[in-house]
Amino acid sequence: MIYSAAVLAPLCLSAALVPARAALASTAAALVLVALTAVIAILGSRGAGIVASASSGLWFDYFLTRPYERLAISHRSDLETTIGLFVVGIIVTEIAARSRHHHQVAVQETDYVAMLHELGDMVAQGVAADDVIERITNELVHLLHLRRCRYQPGLAGAERTTVRSDGRVVLGSVVWGVATMGLPGPDLDLPVQFAGRTVGRFVVVPTPGWPVPREQMIVAVALAAHAGAALATRARIA
Repeated sequence: MIYSAAVLAPLCLSAALVPARAALASTAAALVLVALTAVIAILGSRGAGIVASASSGLWFDYFLTRPYERLAISHRSDLETTIGLFVVGIIVTEIAARSRHHHQVAVQETDYVAMLHELGDMVAQGVAADDVIERITNELVHLLHLRRCRYQPGLAGAERTTVRSDGRVVLGSVVWGVATMGLPGPDLDLPVQFAGRTVGRFVVVPTPGWPVPREQMIVAVALAAHAGAALATRARIA
């Protein structure tokens, strides 16, 4: 739908400006089309903004520059305006896309903070460690887009792929690029520690090729730390 609007909206707007094109400066018409491109880029996506920029340039040339109703430009100033219209449209689109990305990241980070705070409250209030671990297991599946996840007490084997405390994934002696290649399979260990001692691990089964940003790996480590605190609390009570 948004791509159809990106193609058709500049066409309709350019056609609507035809009755006034003799009195309307080409730069003014170009600014109107830039504003339309900005709206599409803000409400849609980077791709839709690029399509709208190209469509605006095309129909601006066809309807609003001499010779009219032809894909040709006879004046250098109109050519410069057309090129400027396209370039400014691309710039506006990129700004809108970056702004949308930053907003999404901010919302996501707020959700992470709320989740960690809620789990911290669960641990502080003495909620059963099994319930905390079950909640963390579900959160890890969602956070890392896992196929499966389970908690397993005890230490892992020496050759297991593990997640470091800084969120990096170590495969043997190699740091794995999870942000581009996804988590390595068939499974790997997210250690659960408390007071510097490993008390267990989450065995996670990743979705092959699904990229995982470093920030999400760090949140996963924080979730494992909450599990360690819950287990330590159970041990003290016992």
